[in-house]
Amino acid sequence: MIVAGNWKMYAGPDPRELADRLASVSGVEVVVCPPFTGLAACVQAGLATYAQNVHWEREGAYTGEVSAPMLLGIGAAGSLVGHSERRQYFGETDEGVARRAAAALAAGLDVIACVGETLAEREAGETEEVLRRQVSVLEAHARLVVAYEPVWAIGTGLTATPETAQDAHAFIKSLLDVPVLYGGSVKPDNAVELMVQPDVDGALVGGASLQVESFAAICEAAAAAA
Repeated sequence: MIVAGNWKMYAGPDPRELADRLASVSGVEVVVCPPFTGLAACVQAGLATYAQNVHWEREGAYTGEVSAPMLLGIGAAGSLVGHSERRQYFGETDEGVARRAAAALAAGLDVIACVGETLAEREAGETEEVLRRQVSVLEAHARLVVAYEPVWAIGTGLTATPETAQDAHAFIKSLLDVPVLYGGSVKPDNAVELMVQPDVDGALVGGASLQVESFAAICEAAAAAA
């Protein structure tokens, strides 16, 4: 089981307090994805720390970006790529996501690559078509994890039913043999029913990862479901 907390553009909880709280949780790989300003503090607190984005070049004139060697240099262990908010607000494409993932993996970072459909795409019956397109650009790797995040369930309070999540995860795994996390309004009260599904290998947690107790409760739910 893997539980990753995506703090987005929030300061997030105190890293040392969080590390202390998670010390008693076993059987779960816990990852935090703070904003760039929080990476060093999370690493120093002993948390497995991922960036929220990474560029495909090692260096260059790419204002606002960060490279895999830079992340490795401060002790980061991995990075998210292709989060729906990067796709929606910053024009990320499937090709760009593939390049970021490949470069990060080649450099030695772990990668969580995000995929998922919008509400309009789901209502049009295009979920599998969208997932196939997004997953097809990725290549299986020992350090690659996919996160299925239905865009209509991110920050909306809506959550895919366990059955809906299971169906999507099984489809993704039929395309690519890697662990698949569920992301989309994961909370302590729905974590167990999601993570007991046979093809759900953990969670990518947004808002609930900003508070120590709610995030710890999800990690404990994952441990119970493992």
